[in-house]
Amino acid sequence: MCYKILCILACTKPNTMNPILRNIIAVIVGVVACMGTNMFIIGISGKIIPLPEGVDPNNLESIKENLHLYEFKHFIMPFLAHALGSLVGAFLAALIAATKKMTFAYTIGCFHLLGGIAAAMMIPGPTWFIVVDLVLAYIPMAWIGGKLVKKK
Repeated sequence: MCYKILCILACTKPNTMNPILRNIIAVIVGVVACMGTNMFIIGISGKIIPLPEGVDPNNLESIKENLHLYEFKHFIMPFLAHALGSLVGAFLAALIAATKKMTFAYTIGCFHLLGGIAAAMMIPGPTWFIVVDLVLAYIPMAWIGGKLVKKK
């Protein structure tokens, strides 16, 4: 479905789009979907699992200063945001890519992993969470996303 819409936008018939253009679109769509999924889940996380009293989720300093108030449950939604962001982005990139579908899935996972490393440096969370998040949420979920796309 997504690919057909892109073909219409590119004024081509399905399976006739230039493979390089299709691969570029795959990366763009994958990154946007990855980041969009991540931001959506982070955005709704406070409604599902309320943050500790006094934490402003829009203020990095507030999060840093009150990190000691966080319980295990407060780390569930960030992990899900990172994992599902990689899964959705990698899946769409592999679905759209003309060639080397797993390579494009891994590209999205690596791109998202770089963001995760940057976030871990900016927000010094507990070591256990940073390790679990960086090891399990990005590349493994990108692998799953790529494998979900059936090879033709």
